[in-house]
Amino acid sequence: MSLKAIKIPTFEFVAKQLYALIFSGILIAISIGSLSIQGLKLGIDFTGGTLVEAGFDKTANVEQIRSKLAKDGFVGSDVQYFGSTKEVLIRLKPQEISSAELSTRVISLLGDGADIRRVEFVGPKIGDELTEDGGLAMLYALIGILIYVAFRFEYRFALGSISALIHDVIITLGFFSVFQFEFDLTVLAAILAVIGYSLNDTIVVFDRIRENFLLTRKTDSKVIVNDALNQTLSRTLMTSITTLLVLIALFFLGGQIINSFALALIIGVFIGTYSSIFVASAMVLAMGIKKEDMLPSEKEKQEIDTRP
Repeated sequence: MSLKAIKIPTFEFVAKQLYALIFSGILIAISIGSLSIQGLKLGIDFTGGTLVEAGFDKTANVEQIRSKLAKDGFVGSDVQYFGSTKEVLIRLKPQEISSAELSTRVISLLGDGADIRRVEFVGPKIGDELTEDGGLAMLYALIGILIYVAFRFEYRFALGSISALIHDVIITLGFFSVFQFEFDLTVLAAILAVIGYSLNDTIVVFDRIRENFLLTRKTDSKVIVNDALNQTLSRTLMTSITTLLVLIALFFLGGQIINSFALALIIGVFIGTYSSIFVASAMVLAMGIKKEDMLPSEKEKQEIDTRP
């Protein structure tokens, strides 16, 4: 079925890009401000310490547990319900005692009515290494994407895609910083997944933009880009909606352990879809992309002509 046989929407995306960029600028400013002032609420994976999950026969009093821990020297402990009011998750800062002794003290403080489900210990050195390795993983991913898109399309497309990905990462991190949701390894994995998801959406749009530049007789770059955004809109929305249905189910039914992972992906899918439509294409237009940039060079033409 040809594109002419399909009813394609005619939204004026390019005309609204200025408003979108202002909106993105506000979100980025809030995100960077929050990350600078209060930072991320790093989980035990990055900070080091001990994680204790306990179950009780009746509703647990988190304030009382927090008070007992503080009196016994565990100052700054984080105590919260985990799944239900009968289950508690305790995060303790790194202590200069053995993990066995620490576990024994916590168990004695919680009393006989507590059922210890798990105890996890992460040293401060391991936490620092994970923080460094996680940041490097994100940086290497962005560099690899920059190289790939530059070879696959054109350097303006590469810079546009990286701008959109950085936009997505900063806003997702800012969301976790503003609302002080815990940032752990599962959230970092989700952000790396968001980078891949957003890039896939962006490349589909860029591929259509390149095809339109080569196939159409139009010379106005804004018109060509706007047509490409409308032609790929149904695919973009269907992919996002079906992905969100799965993620929302994971968020509400997957349990507390996977909550942060699903939440990061939900935010990332929303922001990634938005940036694929407004941010990436706006950056490409701002850098002055035109039809001549898409045409093959004389050398490429000769190579094409000599192919069997």
